Amino acid sequence: MKLTVVGCSGSFPSAESACSSYLVEADGFRLLLDMGNGALGELQRHCGLYDLDAIFLSHLHADHCIDMCAYFVARYYRHDGGRCDPIPVYGPEGTEHRLTTAYADTPSASSMSEVFDFHTVKPSTFDIGPFTVHTERVAHPVEAYGIRVEHGGRSLTYSGDTGVSPALVELARDSDLFLCEAAFTHGKENIPDLHLNGREAGEAASRAGARKLVLTHIPPWTDPQVNLVDARTAFTGPVELARPRVTYEI
Repeated sequence: MKLTVVGCSGSFPSAESACSSYLVEADGFRLLLDMGNGALGELQRHCGLYDLDAIFLSHLHADHCIDMCAYFVARYYRHDGGRCDPIPVYGPEGTEHRLTTAYADTPSASSMSEVFDFHTVKPSTFDIGPFTVHTERVAHPVEAYGIRVEHGGRSLTYSGDTGVSPALVELARDSDLFLCEAAFTHGKENIPDLHLNGREAGEAASRAGARKLVLTHIPPWTDPQVNLVDARTAFTGPVELARPRVTYEI
């Protein structure tokens, strides 16, 4: 598998990065995990507008899904030969309604489904193209899911947005790469069931026995170096910060 960080900023885009979006590729299949603010523009550095094969939305906060409205425009009003065939979109219950409402004036209430084939995510195991994926509900104020992606004996786990979550630890068990949010700063923010700090991300990786930890979803007002140091106090394996346009071979 190949993982490309399209965007990794938390809450809103930074001067350097779009919000959460990660491209996972194997066997010519392209799966996008989340499409937050600014992600659609950055995505075009890595693949064509119409080259995605499926999309997974971890939850329906804007910094993880709002560029789906712009992607709707690109697919619905395609300029070179008509509307695109529907692409599978996996998201929490109510994803179609949420995106339709956010767009505000789609041609009709069902227009989104003309270019997006919506599938409701629940805790389960299923296939997306060549990938076997496992999804688990994580700790966030809205319905939110972490996802484990497996292919060819290798595994990637993406936390989405979450507070401390035993389900996330199990999802990330023995993962080759654990892409984990670390939005909060240890000793500064302490809001249960919202986000992790660097130390908590490191603790989750350690409990899961992950082989590599990549910290992501760090907002522009948070010092990423502090979170990196905090994660390293709790996890003895390799730890680094997600950066846009960086690719990992898994």
